Amino acid sequence: MTNILLTILGVFLVCQAVIRLFRKKFHFPAPAFIGRFLDSDLRRKLQPPDKLIERSGIKQSMRVLEVGCGSGAFVTFVARAVGKTGKVYALDIQPEMLKQLEAKLKKSENRDIKNIELILGSAYRLPFGDNSLDMMYMVTVLQEIPDKKKALKEARRVLKPEGILAVTEFLPDPDYPLQSTTIKIGKEAGFVFDQALGNFWNYTVRFVKQS
Repeated sequence: MTNILLTILGVFLVCQAVIRLFRKKFHFPAPAFIGRFLDSDLRRKLQPPDKLIERSGIKQSMRVLEVGCGSGAFVTFVARAVGKTGKVYALDIQPEMLKQLEAKLKKSENRDIKNIELILGSAYRLPFGDNSLDMMYMVTVLQEIPDKKKALKEARRVLKPEGILAVTEFLPDPDYPLQSTTIKIGKEAGFVFDQALGNFWNYTVRFVKQS
């Protein structure tokens, strides 16, 4: 049994090493064909939405933007968390991902949700005015963005003073960075580090825009 576990661990580490070397050269969003896995009960068991919402600081009545929403694993949960007086903007660069999310929102269990707006767009050019959003969150997305400084500069533009940026990362995502790396990137972009919550495998780092 021990040998089997060691073999599985060895294969996992080798795969991680190969994928990470590849991803260092090539940055691109998660392909649309894995949308079903990204929006699966298994994924939400590994990354519980209630923990994500709590750690990110999402509250009632907030205007919230998710950058890189994909097929929408967390969007409906966040929409219910902000309530009818809040708003969730789900932005993704891939039309195929947004089509999957659109189909999800048409299902009977989600038809009561009226506060989600889908946006096809880039993190480099967010379709919002200056100082207009209460918070922005990303889940295993920041490391997929080639020009992180440009994206975070745009995040600072659209967030209100004291607005929140929440970055969640999860291992075994092939782009997974250490907490210290995420904190450094946020600080270098001009955000104030607020708190890191979670554990080594699944964490959220929260930043605040200076007033």
